[in-house]
Amino acid sequence: MGFTKYTSQAEKAQVRMNEGIRAKEVRCLGPEGENLGVLPIREALEKAQSLGLDLIEVSPNANPPVCKITDYGKFKYEQKKKDKEVKSKARITETKEAQVKIGTSTNDMNIKASKIALWLREGHRVKIDLFLWGRYKYMEFNFLKERLERFLAIIPEGFKIADDIKKSPKGLSVAIERDASRKAPPRTPKPVAENAPDSPAPGSQETLD
Repeated sequence: MGFTKYTSQAEKAQVRMNEGIRAKEVRCLGPEGENLGVLPIREALEKAQSLGLDLIEVSPNANPPVCKITDYGKFKYEQKKKDKEVKSKARITETKEAQVKIGTSTNDMNIKASKIALWLREGHRVKIDLFLWGRYKYMEFNFLKERLERFLAIIPEGFKIADDIKKSPKGLSVAIERDASRKAPPRTPKPVAENAPDSPAPGSQETLD
């Protein structure tokens, strides 16, 4: 009849079209999506042929099945585009982990912040640990929390807190996720001190600026 032919068994299994449509009648849509009503399959095929197009089953589980008169090449292109979008949205995410320390240089902090921003843009959740050792472990929680918040403030990507700052086996931890509705915070040149003392007294409030 001059319709497009299947080029493989896989293609035949994916979509029914033209003579491969088994229903006796179908709800037929025109090339622009207009509803042509429920038609006997033979009449729907004749309409498609008269337009030099194909009759493609787009909703096989409907009663009756829904078919559209369209160009098969265009249909395949649109389907591939939709599949690509679905796969992109369904991309498996991971929980990435990053670690920062009191006394790490501003440059190293900015590098870590940029890496975290990349993970966020890829759709991952990021767990950030403020690693504490020695006497740092005994410093006041609020003081250490403020230092971790200072690092969060330089991450160049909008995010939301997924798991609040709390004590962890390594020190303090927080989990964040990307929030596209928020703008990235302005960068600050002083996330932590570059010259923090190696052994602060317990509870001391040394400056990390």
